Amino acid sequence: MPNNQEELIPIYLFLGFLESGKTRFIQETLEDKRFNNGEKTLVLICEEGIEEYDLSKMPKKNIVFHTIEDKEDFTEENFTKILRESGAERIVVEYNGMWTMDEFFGAMPEETTLAQVMFFVDATTFSNYNANMRSLVVDKLNVTEMTVFNRFDEKLDPQEFHKIVRGVSRRSEIVFEYTDGKVAYDDIEDPLPFDVEADEITIEDKDYALWYRDLMDEPEKYDGKVMHFKSIAAENSKFPANCFAVGRHIMTCCVEDIQYCWLVAQYEGSDRPKNQDWINVSGKIKVQKHKLYKGKGPVLFVTDIQHTEAPAQPVATFY
Repeated sequence: MPNNQEELIPIYLFLGFLESGKTRFIQETLEDKRFNNGEKTLVLICEEGIEEYDLSKMPKKNIVFHTIEDKEDFTEENFTKILRESGAERIVVEYNGMWTMDEFFGAMPEETTLAQVMFFVDATTFSNYNANMRSLVVDKLNVTEMTVFNRFDEKLDPQEFHKIVRGVSRRSEIVFEYTDGKVAYDDIEDPLPFDVEADEITIEDKDYALWYRDLMDEPEKYDGKVMHFKSIAAENSKFPANCFAVGRHIMTCCVEDIQYCWLVAQYEGSDRPKNQDWINVSGKIKVQKHKLYKGKGPVLFVTDIQHTEAPAQPVATFY
């Protein structure tokens, strides 16, 4: 088994629903000499679309194709077996859009690591998927580094697509591939509703979800900042004596995905809040290693706690 990061086998993961353009993009990528330079590659196909791969157009033929159509067969044991039998040095996955990312992460072999994640979307059908399968759309947007809207028409409004992506992720790049062949990168400014440059920042109740996502995406941005916000305190027997959690419940798309989104609070005072207390909390954020993060993360060094009532909308959203 690999024993360090450098030995892990990279996975290039391509997400999208049926007929979203994944196969075409992977085919073009494997036709590119800069990518396909001879490394043995496993192409794992998790759904059968209309398009098929054409090995004859690829500059190097050191490629193994394998298909898993049934979700029950997409297991860590099976994935690992396929990988080891292929002898591949890297993996390209065309993932089934109806399968969740948790299912993918649960099946990743020990010796692999994600190198790149891209989400392909047919712009002409996206609104239907977003309306009827919102949880699956959010599931993909949460992890992707780049969202590509292909078959984009001049009549479509990029702002509407931008809003949907940014409602879930500020991290993902957004690309529009127009029907005439033009490619445009989303450069729509999306400023935060508070001054992130200020030394002291107050987060309004309606902005908690946006702030929390930004904090977790780019914690260093808040290192040394004094923060004021309303939250729910949470206790756990595994927490150190001087620590508790501060956070809010956030809904990304629907009631089923509501979860408590928190950060570590460190407090030396005696008036420590009880579990589930609503509080107005103030303190300075320091990004540092902490056992509750299993690595680095934002730790709020609390200077003031005031007990309060729940806001009019207790569950925070991005809208």
